[in-house]
Amino acid sequence: MTVDVAEGHERKGFVLLPGEGRHYSMGGMSATFKADGAETDAKYNISEWWLEPNTLGPPVHSHPEDDVFFVIAGNMHFLLDEQWIEAPVGTFVLVPGGVTHTFENRSGSRAGALNFGAPGGFEEQMPKLVEWFARNPPGPARTE
Repeated sequence: MTVDVAEGHERKGFVLLPGEGRHYSMGGMSATFKADGAETDAKYNISEWWLEPNTLGPPVHSHPEDDVFFVIAGNMHFLLDEQWIEAPVGTFVLVPGGVTHTFENRSGSRAGALNFGAPGGFEEQMPKLVEWFARNPPGPARTE
């Protein structure tokens, strides 16, 4: 739903209801982008990332953009550089650009995190990531 905003603003506000957005399925992991590109003037992107029980996330990686995660469901684990951190609901994780990281769900319940990336542009990689995960589905998460 688009919302009219005060005159003089170039972008329109909008509202997405639960479950709405651009969906990307990657086996036991999925992402729903809520705002990116044209909606944010390429300044940032916002997405939800969901992992089914006992599922690895993306391979360890880094990128120039900052990543911010806020765990909204379940219990996740995040790798920052070489340290794993348990992240229950309500945990905030800041990953500065260039820092190696990943995340996974080691629990028996579905887990999810809201992700904020700045600057925007990461969303343009999603079709390639979906193709990669189709060939390399995420396996089971590590056990402690």
